[in-house]
Amino acid sequence: MPVRRDPVGPGQESVWDYPRPPSALVTPRHVLVEFGGQVVADTRRAIRVCETSHPPTYYVPGDDLATHLLERGQGGSWCEWKGQATYWDVVVGDRRAPSVGWSYESPSPGYAHLAGAVAFYPGRLDRVTVDGEVVRPQPGDFYGGWITDEVVGPFKGAPGTLGW
Repeated sequence: MPVRRDPVGPGQESVWDYPRPPSALVTPRHVLVEFGGQVVADTRRAIRVCETSHPPTYYVPGDDLATHLLERGQGGSWCEWKGQATYWDVVVGDRRAPSVGWSYESPSPGYAHLAGAVAFYPGRLDRVTVDGEVVRPQPGDFYGGWITDEVVGPFKGAPGTLGW
């Protein structure tokens, strides 16, 4: 059964118009990530990754991360486009958010500019914003897309969407 696309309103874009393989373009949007009363990431030069059926994901360059709050997490995963992912925990005082972010230390060809940049699961942090708008997490527990009012779905990740 084909996916029924959500209507696109003024100033919006459909995730079904995003490319496959994904695009990865630097954006001047203000990305802010907070946990435990601390700023974990603050940038105006994030890399916005857009892939068919997924809300965008924003990768924050290493220079714009509070690296003293990041510790290498357990495990990893593999992306068919970007390569081997490293997971990161955020630690503030006695609070730990495990596997809250991921990075590609040696990304696949075409994604070299992602090296050392970290993306975050917005639902595992206290506050994540893009240009001041609070981000809503992508459905499911695996994908880390950032839903804002500018994107419409339906989005991969919810039950029954694995085959999209």
